[in-house]
Amino acid sequence: MHPNLDNMEKPMSGSILIAEPFLGDPNFDRSVVLLTEHGDEGTVGYVLNRPLDVKIEGLLPDFPEFQSRIYNGGPVEQSNLYFLHNRPDLFEGAIKVSENIYWGGDFDRLREVVSLGLLGQDEIRFFLGYSGWGRGQLESELEEQSWMVLSPSALDIFHANPEEMWKEVIAQQGGDYQLWANAPSDPLLN
Repeated sequence: MHPNLDNMEKPMSGSILIAEPFLGDPNFDRSVVLLTEHGDEGTVGYVLNRPLDVKIEGLLPDFPEFQSRIYNGGPVEQSNLYFLHNRPDLFEGAIKVSENIYWGGDFDRLREVVSLGLLGQDEIRFFLGYSGWGRGQLESELEEQSWMVLSPSALDIFHANPEEMWKEVIAQQGGDYQLWANAPSDPLLN
């Protein structure tokens, strides 16, 4: 059973994608994805609620000590490290995704601002890999009601609890979405 998705937001840069509870793709099971780019050629985003058990120093040995989690951003290019932040004043050339969310910047500059203590762990998120959809692929998945699209303001990505993010965002939608929020991970347990 799917809630009525007729009034659903249209995907755009900054939109939040919420996976329906039984999507069937282990890469996106109960995932929350921030879209950083959406256009005619395809879509790019990062899974926000899949923290990894790895520290940045383990990936980049010469990186200054920094207590920030790293997330599995998606199944594409998982050997590459990406970051989102809310400090465009520190990173020239960062791409604005939505109000107060920026994508990327120079890694040498990142090392510098971290070593100087100019960047807090609640101002940045690191991702290994990203999520990508080819031309028309996301639209097709939306027609199949695999995802719900929310506005960029639906979630504070820098302060939300990743372990509870999917359920909390679903529950905020109210109505029939409560069924999604309380659905078991395994439908056979229903």
